[in-house]
Amino acid sequence: MNKFMSYLLSGIALVCGAEMSFACTGISLTANDGSYVQARTIEWAYGGALPSEYVIIPHGQELQSFTPDGADGMRYKARYGVVGLAVQQREFIAEGINEKGLSAGLFFFPHYGGYQPFEANDKARSVCDLQLVEWMLSQCATIDDVKAAISDIRVIALIDSVSLHWRIGEPSGHQVVLEIVDGVPHFYDNTVGVLTNSPGFEWHLSNLDNYVNLRPGAAEDYMLGRQKLQPLGGSSAMLGLPGDFTPPSRFVRAAFFRNSAVPMDDGRSTVLQALHLLNNFDVPMAIENPNDKTLCSATQWTSAIDLTACKVYYKTMFNTTIRCIDLHDIDFARVKYQSHPLDAKSEQPIENVSIK
Repeated sequence: MNKFMSYLLSGIALVCGAEMSFACTGISLTANDGSYVQARTIEWAYGGALPSEYVIIPHGQELQSFTPDGADGMRYKARYGVVGLAVQQREFIAEGINEKGLSAGLFFFPHYGGYQPFEANDKARSVCDLQLVEWMLSQCATIDDVKAAISDIRVIALIDSVSLHWRIGEPSGHQVVLEIVDGVPHFYDNTVGVLTNSPGFEWHLSNLDNYVNLRPGAAEDYMLGRQKLQPLGGSSAMLGLPGDFTPPSRFVRAAFFRNSAVPMDDGRSTVLQALHLLNNFDVPMAIENPNDKTLCSATQWTSAIDLTACKVYYKTMFNTTIRCIDLHDIDFARVKYQSHPLDAKSEQPIENVSIK
């Protein structure tokens, strides 16, 4: 193994080795005008700031997957232009969209996922899990394309102890969750529009039945014998909504927040709504890693993608100013393959208010 691969695998092990490191939460919303938005958080609480960058992949770009042996996996040429938000290095797109409006993102899935074992004699069709988003977005225009093509490749792990699952959406609002268990891909229609981490997606759906009593708004007054019971404040019908940061609790909370949200008029206002909702899932650093004094938040960045308008929005823990990349402004036939840090400076701009 060469020095680069040793460095790469060490970095991946650092990023993915701690089970609480990637406590991702994803939601989706549809506007009154039909605009469809998928948004998510990325959490990381070990070893300082998570290296993150935005990536532009042009038409015809030659790409190749990593394997445990090096950069010698499947080769594929980009059919579609892609904008992605990557972690650790530009090949590892955590969330992105292509020019056809297909969007995909990876979510940490420890203990429950399982890929086919790596076989050196099958490198030519092996795609590592951390590059599956890159592969999907550069090769496929629709969810049906992904379903048809997934059997042509061999999804492998770079680190055996790491597994992921994926959220895939189209501008129509159709969204599926992909989980690979015992080497077999399973696609689930996402009927609630949210995703977190382990256990499996079907378990999370069943777990929602435990919260059948929850409703938006206030609970009604109730006579308990001769004692009148009444709400002490707003949102009392949501009493019992879990507030911790485990994946099952975040899934329940996200499902109720997302499905009780009032639809906005258009894509832009829906993006802002999604980012506001995801503020409820910002993880304080001390909750995940009380020993780390270097970061202000375990939620390192939050993104929202308007699949209808093909726009990528993001903000970071260093700079909560919302930035936007419009795919319509990019000539994917001429632009170069490139990546740039999400933050030019790790600093929050503050606007002074002038009093006269």
